[in-house]
Amino acid sequence: MEFRREHQRLTASQVLQALADGQDISLLRCTVSGDLEVDRFFDKEEKFDTSRLQTSVKDQCRIITFTQKIIMNECTFEGNVFFAPEWDDEGLMRIVFKQDAVFNMSVFNGQTRFADSVFHGRAGFDGCKFHSVAAFTDCKFGAQAMFRTVEFHGYALFNRARFSKDARFINTLLSKGGNFKESVFFSAADFSGVYSTGKSLPTHYDITFARRCSGDGETFWRYVKQAANEAGYYKLAGDCFYEERKCNMRGRFYGKNFAKLDRNQKIAKLAKGIKLLPEYLLGDLLFGYGEKPVRVIYAALTVIITCGLLYFSVGDLECPHSPNGTSFFESMYFSVITFTTLGFGDVYPNATDTFTRAVAMFEAISGTFLISLFVVCLAKRFSRG
Repeated sequence: MEFRREHQRLTASQVLQALADGQDISLLRCTVSGDLEVDRFFDKEEKFDTSRLQTSVKDQCRIITFTQKIIMNECTFEGNVFFAPEWDDEGLMRIVFKQDAVFNMSVFNGQTRFADSVFHGRAGFDGCKFHSVAAFTDCKFGAQAMFRTVEFHGYALFNRARFSKDARFINTLLSKGGNFKESVFFSAADFSGVYSTGKSLPTHYDITFARRCSGDGETFWRYVKQAANEAGYYKLAGDCFYEERKCNMRGRFYGKNFAKLDRNQKIAKLAKGIKLLPEYLLGDLLFGYGEKPVRVIYAALTVIITCGLLYFSVGDLECPHSPNGTSFFESMYFSVITFTTLGFGDVYPNATDTFTRAVAMFEAISGTFLISLFVVCLAKRFSRG
């Protein structure tokens, strides 16, 4: 049987009864009045026929399983839509959707809760408008999760959600930021074009992109970076820019489907990625794409100390004012002035010692490069806004 309606005004009770009966739901451009809340099934005053409703209990949590396909496209829900318990009863009810649950282009005027729900089929919310809070906390998406061109005018809660397949948030409005704390994306995640109208930052702590080699987090970090810039959090924006560039580098080095390649294809892919090695060494490791100036300082100290030790141990320096030979301090002194290209001339390499002169040349070139790099880092970090 199928509960099929088009261009009609329905009550939430009618839809709930059809769900309890196990009928396939197919609504198109319908208006649903009242609160579509599944916990009404267990309210004795409601008098629903739940004889065919599949329920079970596990660890004091009531599990409701909908085995039918649920499609409610271009519908308007005037009241709350709760496929979850009330806010105060969190963890006492779980909804399981065995097939596709699609609500494309629908309008949710009240609060929306799918918290702790399990979607075995596709979860489709493309083009929806949520005018109040929308909670997908602790949801488990076993198939594609589609939230393209969605408008979240209230809080969008996806904290601790699990996305096993592709998750698409393309061109979605998160007016109050959104909460993705401790969310896990096991497959592709696309946040291209996500934006916000206010200055609210998304909560992104401990978010995980399992396919690190594919660079899946690039679009998410770009969104957080833009939101942080608009809100004036320039330090956070810089950190997000660094994460974005790292994801971009991984995506170009490994490719989007690296895990699906066979052994020979992986070797060929890695061989092609060698051309990115200079960018990785100079851009990422050395100064963190302009966001990690302290790394330049560490690199400079490493060059100065290493060259100073070489001058002292195996080098041959001329120091006219020190008849007893070059001391450790003088070797380090020469290393510093060579690195900074000052060259006072009071200490200098022996004209016949090629090794010492070569080390001095290397240090002078490294110093010029690292000092310039440090200036670029400082200018980048302190000229934002």
